[in-house]
Amino acid sequence: MNSSKEINELVKINDKVKTALQNNHPVVALESTLIAHGFPYPQNYNLALEIEEQTKKSGVVPATIAILDGYIKVGMEREDLEILATDKKIVKASLRDLPLLLAKKINGGTTVASTMQIAEIVGIKVFVTGGIGGVHSNFTETLDISADLKALSTYRVVVVCAGAKAIIDISRTRELLETLGVPVLGYQTEDFPAFYFRESGIKVDYRIDSPEEIFEVMKIKEKLNIPGGVLVTVPIPKQYELTKTDFNHLLQKLLRETKEKNISGKNVTPYLLKRLNEETGGETVMSNIALIKNNLSVGCEIAKALSRRNI
Repeated sequence: MNSSKEINELVKINDKVKTALQNNHPVVALESTLIAHGFPYPQNYNLALEIEEQTKKSGVVPATIAILDGYIKVGMEREDLEILATDKKIVKASLRDLPLLLAKKINGGTTVASTMQIAEIVGIKVFVTGGIGGVHSNFTETLDISADLKALSTYRVVVVCAGAKAIIDISRTRELLETLGVPVLGYQTEDFPAFYFRESGIKVDYRIDSPEEIFEVMKIKEKLNIPGGVLVTVPIPKQYELTKTDFNHLLQKLLRETKEKNISGKNVTPYLLKRLNEETGGETVMSNIALIKNNLSVGCEIAKALSRRNI
């Protein structure tokens, strides 16, 4: 078991985040690969500032997490966000990458999986993202499954998202989440959202209609010492939903591109997001930003509910 001293040597927690955690004030964890690899500059930097400001206005402390200068940093200053948004060499940091990046002092943008891992280490209960990874659509050829699913079954954190990323095989992802024992909840919906689309045609495990219901679930998980998180899925606002048929045709075209260019592993998602933005004239980026902010609204309410009830 690691001592607090050993952990403190590797983790730098922003003073505002530290004070909030010590006083059981609501905190929301935010990933940094969204800034480092999700959007072009300066859009990524501006979005990072907007997300942090939205969180603060909700009465919650934002805790963007990244690997910078050989440390895990929890809570960013403006200059940190600028580095994340502009560093061309920043690595996409998942579970396997953290020890190497810290040892070699390489900067990294944390994924869903590594953000969950760090959030549990420092005691943050709620994490908001755009969409989780899962079983990739070309799984039979590549055996590509995101580490996000392993993290969801391991770390006791509430993850708020708009379902799985658009490039993911939702049916297989849902089956694997069930196998791993991860509760999949729909926030005011019974249908599993599909990122750019409000419905996938696949059901969630349970519908919830208020943040207080999440408190009850997490309280019981802690009492029974059940590992793993809870996945809360939130549909994209209707006005930002894309046309499914057009999108699917485009996605198939771009997946063929990745195959032709031998793009694989963790490079697939950033490439597809970039090409989707180009091919749709920025429409996918607008939808992505809208769903992230919508997820954040829900995540902040959940964080406040857990804080009020002292969990």
